[in-house]
Amino acid sequence: MLASGLASMTAMADTGTIRFGLEALYPPFESKSPTGQLQGFDIDLGNAVCQAASVKCEWVDTSFDSLIPALQSRKFDAINSAMNVTEKRRQAIDFTHVIYRVPTKLIARTDSGLLPTPETLKGKSIGVLQGSIQESYANAHWTKQGVKVVSYQDQNQIYMDLTSGRLDGTLVLAPAGQSGFLSQPQGKGFAFVGPAVTDDTILGSGIAFGIRQGDDTLKQRLNDAIAKVKAQGTITTLAHKYFGNIDVAAPQ
Repeated sequence: MLASGLASMTAMADTGTIRFGLEALYPPFESKSPTGQLQGFDIDLGNAVCQAASVKCEWVDTSFDSLIPALQSRKFDAINSAMNVTEKRRQAIDFTHVIYRVPTKLIARTDSGLLPTPETLKGKSIGVLQGSIQESYANAHWTKQGVKVVSYQDQNQIYMDLTSGRLDGTLVLAPAGQSGFLSQPQGKGFAFVGPAVTDDTILGSGIAFGIRQGDDTLKQRLNDAIAKVKAQGTITTLAHKYFGNIDVAAPQ
């Protein structure tokens, strides 16, 4: 474990760079502009953390469900892709301190009468992002109650199937659902329905950077930089820019 941490620190010292892995298909957290430039809350957050750590950010784009295996295979140094800290994920990787926390909510047609409960969703099809905590939650709480949980590699495809009627709803991080769908023309007639779902065991304690187990030196350097960014008020500023009035305060 110590050797792994030293190797990570040596790599940063040699290159002055932290390589973040992400899936750039999840606005407003991370996506690509029409010109192909990365943009979003986590991009600005990563750049702020890199600045505080006096290093340069580099980005490696891969599918969300491949992020943990790719991190373990050393394709990048840390995951920065709206990944919630859960006990299941801790079995495979480590995490920095929690940086922010956002609610998970159900999107459906405004006149559907649906709520995020197995009783109202029985017989319905709900889309979730493959490898996400929303997928884990839906499978744990709804599948055995007769809800059809459909996993996708691309959240945008979920929105397409939702508008076409192939899905009845989707369970998402609220800011992603608001920015990526409800605020878009195709989101007309849809809304968040019911309260946020809760299950700390599955949904986790908040969003953090994922790192390899044993990369203790990198973990400390990132935690120090995260603390600086929080103290500067950067998290609050970015949250207002990308999430509006959604509270993202992390547990202390």
